[in-house]
Amino acid sequence: MAKNKLPRQSEDFPQWYVEVVKQSGMAEHGMAKGSMVIKPHGYAVWEFIQRAMDDRFKATGHENLYFPLLIPMKIFEKEAEHVEGFSPELAVVTHGGGQELEEPLAIRPTSEAAIWSTYGKWMQSYRDLPFLYNQWCNVLRWEMRTRLFLRTSEFLWQEGHTAHASSEEAWEEVLRMLEVYREVVEDVLAIPVLKGRKSAKERFAGAVETVTIEALMRDAKALQSGTSHFLGQNFSKAYDCRFLNQEGEQEYAWGTSWGFSTRMVGGTIMAHGDDAGLRLPPAVAPVQVVVVPIYRNDDEQGSVLAVAEKVRDALAGNNVRVKVDDRDQHRPGFKFAEWELKGVPVRIEIGPKDVEADQVVVAQRVSGAKETRSTADAIASMASLLDHAQRSLYEDARAYREANTHEITSYESFVEGVDAEGGFWIGGWCGDRACEDKATDDSKATIRLLPIEREDPGAPCAVCGKAGTERATWARAY
Repeated sequence: MAKNKLPRQSEDFPQWYVEVVKQSGMAEHGMAKGSMVIKPHGYAVWEFIQRAMDDRFKATGHENLYFPLLIPMKIFEKEAEHVEGFSPELAVVTHGGGQELEEPLAIRPTSEAAIWSTYGKWMQSYRDLPFLYNQWCNVLRWEMRTRLFLRTSEFLWQEGHTAHASSEEAWEEVLRMLEVYREVVEDVLAIPVLKGRKSAKERFAGAVETVTIEALMRDAKALQSGTSHFLGQNFSKAYDCRFLNQEGEQEYAWGTSWGFSTRMVGGTIMAHGDDAGLRLPPAVAPVQVVVVPIYRNDDEQGSVLAVAEKVRDALAGNNVRVKVDDRDQHRPGFKFAEWELKGVPVRIEIGPKDVEADQVVVAQRVSGAKETRSTADAIASMASLLDHAQRSLYEDARAYREANTHEITSYESFVEGVDAEGGFWIGGWCGDRACEDKATDDSKATIRLLPIEREDPGAPCAVCGKAGTERATWARAY
């Protein structure tokens, strides 16, 4: 099926995003409002993200488990701040089996309530701790304004939930898992991020502190890319999770939770894509190399396909994810455009003259370079070409972020600059919620992060001019 011409990013970024997601075969809207069908090309990217995450979780001592989708409302409602924060997004089952339920059941928007109500049964002594558990699952949040991958009512994610014998150990866990997220987003997805702490207004409902990684997309808007929460003893007290400490006294456990979702598939699209479509990092590209044979008749077909299959087998033997596009119904130009749209990092073209000369044409998606190489050299150099593509995407995204990061010199220039240019805006803040609200009302920007360790901002509050107590990074965000 022919693809429609993509809008230009600079002219209509939201529509560019929607069309790229659909035309590249990543996802489409589901039957229910706000739902999403993740198609094979998109789900394969998520699988590579999962693998990178899960390997790191297990390397840091975590185990996977699974908790039910449905949570009795009386359980969910035990942590007051938590339920207040999620009530607007909560979906509740009131009927089942043709009858009204005696007790409504919440469809999990997150699983702290279900998990902490169970953890209390599992812990008796400090020797039982820590609990280092993670689950891969779906959650449901009744979103009013949805966008494929970025904000859908149902989405896939992982949620880690850990319990510890001390506050210090729990805080170490919070920072450790934030570093895992940073590593995956930067090293696997090739997206540079800023690490920091959320303001009280922006932190997770029921948490004492929330730390975050924030990335900048190609429309100069921020995307929260992973969060890790220090829960203190809030949930252990709500669900009576106590253990006998080393002094022989009953103590409430210290908790953390942390989550990373399919929104980062959307983040990868928006951080790297261009006017031709996706530019996927090789680490998560379902197809890293596509081989396109070019021929005009049956005689040429046999010799060209034989070489294409030889190249495919050699690359596959070197652990490269490679595909031969031998479809007869499409011309080479159509195939080139389609694989560019899908973001495949490297394309190899082979025609009859290339077969005779024992050479191939190598086209690189990220740099746009196209050159003729001997067949043996193309095979031998592929690993380095893919590594270069991965690094280039990261450096390109970092350069974009640096070019769109600004120091706040005055409140007026901040408000005007956010509207005209977007990007990150960094300046002093007095810590007052009223100033935070005013800046958001005037600029539509929110505080994306504060330094994890509090520090003197070296500047007055950008909003009110009083002494600054924090160095805040602001941006409009998804």
